[in-house]
Amino acid sequence: MNTDNNERRVVSVIVINEASVLSRITNLFSGRGYNISSLTVAPIPESKYSRLTIVTKGSVRVIEQITKQLHKLIPVLRVYEHEDMVEKEMAMVKIPMSENLSDINALCEAYNGKIVNAGESTVIAMVSDEPRRVDNFLNAIKRYNPKEIVRSGAVALER
Repeated sequence: MNTDNNERRVVSVIVINEASVLSRITNLFSGRGYNISSLTVAPIPESKYSRLTIVTKGSVRVIEQITKQLHKLIPVLRVYEHEDMVEKEMAMVKIPMSENLSDINALCEAYNGKIVNAGESTVIAMVSDEPRRVDNFLNAIKRYNPKEIVRSGAVALER
């Protein structure tokens, strides 16, 4: 494995769900000059813990350094760098009602999505898929003149 490349990496961190934990983790990244491309945080059901899914870029060596530093933080219980994982993101797009809704719905279905809301002047479509496929969907949906686009961060679980 090439240790000098700057590849996309997904890291999950299990932490005690308490105030300032997120701040300490993001400070660790920024203090060392590492960028976070995506950050998703949610409580783990029926526990006092939360899972942070962090997408960043770096070499194997950089990720090892990040992982070691994360382990030193008191509220951190576990750190995983995902290699064999299932990863998903969600995107919602607001589109004018004047666009062809059947074409939009067909496009959404191709990316594990659908139209989730219809108002007087707009519809909101949602997709949930792998990050690269969400990228492809967002490129394809541009032809329907989206008014607004919102995208979640990644969530991931090891197989």
